[in-house]
This record gives sequence, C-alpha cells and structure tokens, in this order.
Amino acid sequence: MFIIGIGTATPALRYTKAECLDAFRHSAWFERLDARAHLVARTVLQRDNGIEARRLAVGSLADVFRIDPDTLHRRFLDHAPALAAEAAARALASAGCLAQDMDAVVVSTCTGYLCPGLSSHVAERLGLRPDVQAFDLVGQGCAAALPNLQLGAALLKSGACERVLSVCVEVSSAAMYLDNDPGVLISACLFGDGAGAAVLSRRPGTAGRQVEWKDSASLLVPSRRDALKFEQRAGMLRNILTREVPALAADHAQQVLGTVLDRAGLGRQDISAWIMHAGGRDVLLALERRLELAPSDLRYSAAMLREYGNLSSAFVYFVLQAALQDHAPGGWWWLSSFGAGFSCHGALLEVQGT
Repeated sequence: MFIIGIGTATPALRYTKAECLDAFRHSAWFERLDARAHLVARTVLQRDNGIEARRLAVGSLADVFRIDPDTLHRRFLDHAPALAAEAAARALASAGCLAQDMDAVVVSTCTGYLCPGLSSHVAERLGLRPDVQAFDLVGQGCAAALPNLQLGAALLKSGACERVLSVCVEVSSAAMYLDNDPGVLISACLFGDGAGAAVLSRRPGTAGRQVEWKDSASLLVPSRRDALKFEQRAGMLRNILTREVPALAADHAQQVLGTVLDRAGLGRQDISAWIMHAGGRDVLLALERRLELAPSDLRYSAAMLREYGNLSSAFVYFVLQAALQDHAPGGWWWLSSFGAGFSCHGALLEVQGT
C-alpha cells in the first residue's frame, strides 16, 4: 500500500488557552462547579501543557458551554460531514485523483453518531461512485487512524480495490461534558476539532514523495478499558481520562514498535521520522522516555499539539503531513496511535526522497 495523498481540515476559528479560560470564568458553568474544578481549569489552561490553541466548531466560546444532547448532536451533524469532506477533497487533490477513482471509503469517528454513517455524507459531498464500498468505524477513540489505514491495506491487498479513501474526523466540541471530575475537566481543555484524510493506492503516486506502508501491528488490552473511554451520561458522551494514560501509552507503544522492528530486522536507530499521536504533553514526555527519544524526534507531534490540541483520531494525519511538508529525511518512518480500549497500533513506512 502507498499513501499517495494527504489532506487535513479544521474549523476556521482559533481559540487560545487564555481565551478559553476567560470564557469559562464568564460562563454559567463556573458557578456550578466547585473550587477544586476552578483550580484544575486554571492550572491546565495557564501552565505550559503543550497546547497553545485549538480550532473549535463554534461561532463563539460561549457556544461551547451550551451543553445538552440536542445541541451537541446538531453540532456534530453540522460540522463532521463538512470537515471530513474538506480533508478528503484536499487529499484527493494532493494525490492528483478524482473522487470517481475511489473504490472504497473508510471513515472513523468517536465524537458523534449518525445513521446512515458519515461515509454516506462524505460520498454525497465528494460525488463518490454509487458502487463505492463504504465503511464506518466507531468506538476506537484516538487510536482509530491506524485501524482505518489497516482496513484500507486489507482492501487493497485483497485485490477488491485499487484506491481507498481513508478519513478520520472528530468534533470534540460536540462531545463536551463538564463536571467536577479532574479527568473530565482536563479533557475539556485538551481536545480540538478537525479531520484528516489519505488516499491509499496499490501503486505509488506520480508526484511527490513515495510513502509505502510496509508492516503494522496492534495491541488491545481490554482489562485496561476503564483507563480511557467514553461513557454515556444524561444522553451525552462523558470522557473518562485517568492518570494512568501516559504510562499505558508509552508501554504499549514500546511493545508494538518492538514487534514490527523485530520482524523487519531493524533497530530504533533506523527510524528517521516519528509520526506519533500526542494525547497531551505528559504523553509525549512518557513516549520520549520509554522509547529513548530526543525531544526533536517528536517535534512534529509537539508542533501539531501546540497549534491544534489533541485532535483524537485525526491527529496523526496532521503529523504525517507536517513531516512531509518539512522534507523530513527519507528512510524508515514510524506511525503510531493509541487510545480507548486500551489499544495501540503502529506501522512501518518506507519514505523515498526529501
């Protein structure tokens, strides 16, 4: 499988941490939450947590604090299809392909639910063929990009498809929930809205750098499911985020990396670019320590986190795009995501050119 085109999209409005804290202080929710919750919000939004700004699908930050099931569902319906289609259109343009060239589309999300799924909306907006194979993947959280790409690889390997459109989209502002739990509050301060897409092909593209998917592996540990997940409460999604997450992410990322490198006969020193999901600053620091990396090795993940926040499943498309645009050295690249489950996935890419 070759990744022959990448595209990303975010809402137009950018909100800084300072603006978010000011909006929280002026919201009705500030009075509903206790003094400890105020301290958690101030700490996360005033210290260097690795995030400077986020893009959110709201007309103003006051809209973020309108939290009820109907409002959140409408926000997802209004913005998820549009963001997904925008990122996909940019990926198609990057690949030099037409929508009609796609034999399958795979769409992942965890921040909302539609039936028919988002694949129907993406197909309609892009003008995909009526006989396109459409797949909707849900419930995989931040880790979803790699399973999405793994399904694309399987479709291509089967011979059923020549080209597959891969899309991940998250409207985290449509999964907003607030209460006095520190994990809930930290989540509300970390996540942004956005979409990423890739065009996958059995053959290399005719322009740009050649990015070939060589091998991948996954690790699923259901016994740690409660460490990071969504739950339903009052008809809304409530994110469960625990202190275990950075260590879990680092442990599982190390195991998956070791599995693939061993099969390839490679060492960690052979990886020239690291395309890693970043749950937050603490997760990046844990990855850096466990994988014995220099801060510069995770520079693309850190840069995307600082500018966009945690984009959940869409994040690694932004990191891969940044590395390609920065002309990162060719050779072996490592692509990895992790999240709800607890799950972790990784893929070895071979990248030609600069």
